[in-house]
Amino acid sequence: MSDPVVSTAWLGERLGSPDVAVVDATWFMPAENRSGRAEFEAAHIPGAVFFDIDAVADTTVDLPHMLPTPQAFAEAAGALGLSPELQVVVYDAHGLFSAPRAWWTLRAMGFAHVRVLDGGLPRWRSEGRPLEAGPPAPRPRAFSALPDSGLVRSLEEVRAILDDGSAQLVDARPAARFRGEAPEPRPGLRGGHMPGACNLPFGAVVGPDGGLKPAAELRGVFEAAGVDLSRPIVTTCGSGVTASVLALALARLGLDRVPVYDGSWSEWGAHPDTPVVTGA
Repeated sequence: MSDPVVSTAWLGERLGSPDVAVVDATWFMPAENRSGRAEFEAAHIPGAVFFDIDAVADTTVDLPHMLPTPQAFAEAAGALGLSPELQVVVYDAHGLFSAPRAWWTLRAMGFAHVRVLDGGLPRWRSEGRPLEAGPPAPRPRAFSALPDSGLVRSLEEVRAILDDGSAQLVDARPAARFRGEAPEPRPGLRGGHMPGACNLPFGAVVGPDGGLKPAAELRGVFEAAGVDLSRPIVTTCGSGVTASVLALALARLGLDRVPVYDGSWSEWGAHPDTPVVTGA
């Protein structure tokens, strides 16, 4: 796999190409009371479609933005004009926050050519590049999703990892939440973390310009957090969004098959019988 991010210059040169699809995956935490779709319709990269991670999801479960069934995904993504043969570039309005979740979702559903726009919409804006407004009108496409189960871990698979030590769990939540010192943003969840997990808040892999840090810096960031890059890794967070940021960073280091625990703490912290520890 090549570098999982592309520059604004790369996208600018290919904007409008029939084999390149641009996807806005802006998402806000519920407490922010902001709408990714509304902000997309106010201003977005020309030709982009809006990928709602809360809608392209399994809505039959009481967990946020869990992966949908392959059929439901294919219908939703196809309605956006997406299909696996396209080169897909995903961005968000933060710089680097929710776009990696869509990057991971597309890859988990069999899309092989997906990358994230480095610096996202803020960098695109700052460079004076074109924007447009209004809802998109994509040409629907039909395809069959081919899920890649190797990129996804379930609650039972994470339980097994804790039992056999077959992988490292790397938690992208802020340190205070990881230690159980700050409340979870979703009600009803216990505080703390999975036994033996490492904590690497996702912001540590994002540079001051809002883009992904260079590989040399990323390697040091993961190693400083106690992560052994030679051993299997599973990323986790609050609901699978910032865990995908860490997966993107690991892909920049050549580890492009790192799975995400889809349910993350929204699932683990709500279960009465999952082991939880507090403190560092």
